Amino acid sequence: MEMSAAEVKRAAQARPSSPQDPAAEPNGSEILVRCLQAEGVKYLWGYPGGAVLYIYDALYKQDSIQHVLVRHEQAAVHAADGYARATGEVGVALVTSGPGVTNAVTGIATAYMDSIPMVIVTGQVPTPAIGLDAFQECDTVGITRPIVKHNFLVKDVRDLALTMKKAFHIARTGRPGPVVVDIPKDVSLKTAPFHYPDKIEMRSYNPVRKGHGGQIRKAVQLLLAAKRPYIYTGGGVVLGNAAPELRRLADLLGFPCTNTLMGLGAIAASDPKFLGMLGMHGTYEANMTMQHCDVLLAVGARFDDRVIGNPKHFASVERKIIHVDIDPSSISKRVKVDVPIVGDVKEVLLELMAQIEEGKARPDAQALAAWWSQINEWRKRECLSYRRSSEVIKPQMVVEKLWEMTRGTDAYVTSDVGQHQMWAAQFYRFEEPRRWINSGGLGTMGVGLPYAMGIKLAKPDADVFCITGEGSIQMCLQELSTCKQYDTPVKIVSLNNRYLGMVRQWQELDYGGRYSHSYMDALPDFVKLAEAYGHVGMLVEKPADVEPALREAIRLKDRTVFIDVRTDPTENVWPMVQAGKGISEMLLGSEDL
Repeated sequence: MEMSAAEVKRAAQARPSSPQDPAAEPNGSEILVRCLQAEGVKYLWGYPGGAVLYIYDALYKQDSIQHVLVRHEQAAVHAADGYARATGEVGVALVTSGPGVTNAVTGIATAYMDSIPMVIVTGQVPTPAIGLDAFQECDTVGITRPIVKHNFLVKDVRDLALTMKKAFHIARTGRPGPVVVDIPKDVSLKTAPFHYPDKIEMRSYNPVRKGHGGQIRKAVQLLLAAKRPYIYTGGGVVLGNAAPELRRLADLLGFPCTNTLMGLGAIAASDPKFLGMLGMHGTYEANMTMQHCDVLLAVGARFDDRVIGNPKHFASVERKIIHVDIDPSSISKRVKVDVPIVGDVKEVLLELMAQIEEGKARPDAQALAAWWSQINEWRKRECLSYRRSSEVIKPQMVVEKLWEMTRGTDAYVTSDVGQHQMWAAQFYRFEEPRRWINSGGLGTMGVGLPYAMGIKLAKPDADVFCITGEGSIQMCLQELSTCKQYDTPVKIVSLNNRYLGMVRQWQELDYGGRYSHSYMDALPDFVKLAEAYGHVGMLVEKPADVEPALREAIRLKDRTVFIDVRTDPTENVWPMVQAGKGISEMLLGSEDL
């Protein structure tokens, strides 16, 4: 007799007792689970396979860690990554050897580029078979070495607990990042005494937390003497939980501030000192202020190519640069820095404020007023304005409506990568850090839905929105099944313009309008697809229907909702700094072409 779906689910969730001698030494799999429990891990995203079946057997015998079975290993890492970004805790994923590892590589690289604390446990073939081209073998350590903060191959079960302690310590301290722990199958079965150290010291790894006192004094002198100051902050402020200190410093000095794509929310969007995001698609005022300031305080940012544009153009203006970062290798990598300060951004900001408050000197009020007058002139360009329409749906309007309807609520926004990502960053006004979750460094399409799943488990009472496009969403679309199985209701807003929009925009501007393979033909019926997975699907084709659809999605608290919004296929993201141009050489619209 065939079992019903409910009976299958109950049978799968049942945990029959396994007689064990309490005095017996645990095997490697049980040691691993105990390590995760000792670290306070609540959720684990993964996909089983032969090399990790002993680990899955150990997970079956406990109930303190919830395992989430994804539909693809890449999504396991992305979901754990989203969880880590929203909570600040270490995200944990588990995959098998060979293709399990290679499927996870994109997720690991995504986390590495954005400095996200993660531990990824990978299965490996038995120790005697390593290097013999065994079934589902790959060189996990070699493959992942360029995209992790550190990795380990555990050859002796007696080293496993200490290795896991090191992995979590490395992942969350200093500049955070993913750590891979590769466990051969025989190691997961062998037994050993279990001891998990309370703390750990590593002579070869000792990140600096306090800033150098002399450098901080130099920084304070420059800041107080500045005529045209600017505070530029990146994702490091968010990851370092330093937004409160940053806001206090900005209030103390009265300086203009900007965030990178990864730093949005560190300064409240409603703060009049906030000039908006800067960079390739940043605001006119943010970019012009960056180019013309005389003292730049960079905190938890890395001067990447999407922020400063052409480095020669950036260096053409004389300015003093103070750079605060936990990672010494990030300082003076792309631009020459005058006052480098290596340390935890939270600690350094506190030290900067303490020295400013102890002294009697304050910024030059007259010079600062003149500087603000110039900035306000740049603001008058209203660079984020766009042509509204009652006939076609403008993607900017969709994001604005979503912000208006969720402002002041417990809401998180994820995005995939493309035009929709930039519109979300420009038109959703983030007031707090860790509310905006996206892939910045690697620019990975397909992250939005798994990110949303991870966040929803961490924040079950929050509304979690995934702003995506019809191209990106199809890269991890199978995770709609995971949402259903684990009852993680997220809201997907797909800005469907039938193009790979950012590719099309570049082709329009730089390739003579030759749209080579950027048109999305043969798209599925996303409404029916959502319904096939057991979710709610909506099709929105008129501007007047956008707000009612969003309102209904928000009302359906316990359902995943997919809104297919048919947007203007010709709309471009403005402002834009084209490749090779300087940060102040912006196109504000098609009329600038």
